[in-house]
Amino acid sequence: MEGRLRILLLTALMGLCATTAAAETPAEAGGAEQQVIEPKIDRRVVGIDELDTEDFEITAFGGLLSTEDFGANAVIGARLAYHITEGLFFEASYGRSKTTETSYERLSGGAPLLTDAERQLSYYNVSLGYNLLPGESFIGRGWAFRTALYVVAGAGSTRFAGDDRFTVNAGFGYRFIATDWLALRLDVRDHIFDIDLLGFKKTAHNLETSAGLSIFF
Repeated sequence: MEGRLRILLLTALMGLCATTAAAETPAEAGGAEQQVIEPKIDRRVVGIDELDTEDFEITAFGGLLSTEDFGANAVIGARLAYHITEGLFFEASYGRSKTTETSYERLSGGAPLLTDAERQLSYYNVSLGYNLLPGESFIGRGWAFRTALYVVAGAGSTRFAGDDRFTVNAGFGYRFIATDWLALRLDVRDHIFDIDLLGFKKTAHNLETSAGLSIFF
């Protein structure tokens, strides 16, 4: 009698387990087929301007040239640069300015030291430049522009007071790239040469500040 009772209980337990397994299987299968969370990601399309593949940059500039003893006067010129790498570039420059009378000429009332033709100053030089701090500038929340702070140094010649004078130049500048082919530049240069117009020889520092518009091609 006891053995039959054990068999009956075992049979009932097995039937209960089978019923439970059959009830859970459809729910699990349905859960695997259904996705609880459907992610919806709106991806923003971002356009990035690339600089032209050409490495040449031509700049027209204008500003002030402070010629030592001859006042600060307007200067205009052009620059042609070749970008060797992202950081290093060669640059050739040409500029023209017309100087004014010295304080000595104005106060003495005597004969002018230079003729009108000799007061014309022109220079050319070749420089090596390096982009120290390439980066970006932001205008508002939706505009980002590439920029660079650079240094330059080189040598050339200055035609002034009827003579050609060996000139060393050095300075720094800031380039603001507005589009993939157009840039704005601000430059400060010191043109250094020897001069002896006032009876003694000295080294003159002639500071130039200018703004320019550049085109990459």
